[in-house]
Amino acid sequence: MQEVKVTLLNSEGRGFVIPLGPVNLVGVVASKGLVGCGAIDVAALEKFNYPAARVKPARGTSISNVADLLEGVVKDANTGAQKEGIAVGMTGKEALDLLS
Repeated sequence: MQEVKVTLLNSEGRGFVIPLGPVNLVGVVASKGLVGCGAIDVAALEKFNYPAARVKPARGTSISNVADLLEGVVKDANTGAQKEGIAVGMTGKEALDLLS
């Protein structure tokens, strides 16, 4: 597993990349929630009242690293993330800044 510090608007996030065979599980944990790749189950996290959003790649076929995640486009967000202002179409970085 690779860990990366991510500078956000109001705090520092903890990025992670976990290799899973041919793909990577990628996410950034901010002080108020998580933004992750398409493998992150935002509905399951909602059951724990944990704000979460997932992004699709801005280009290419998958999110493979934290830079891809920051540039990616939010494709869905659970209720907690929406309450923090996260909306479909914003970048992963914009969403994380709202969770910082």
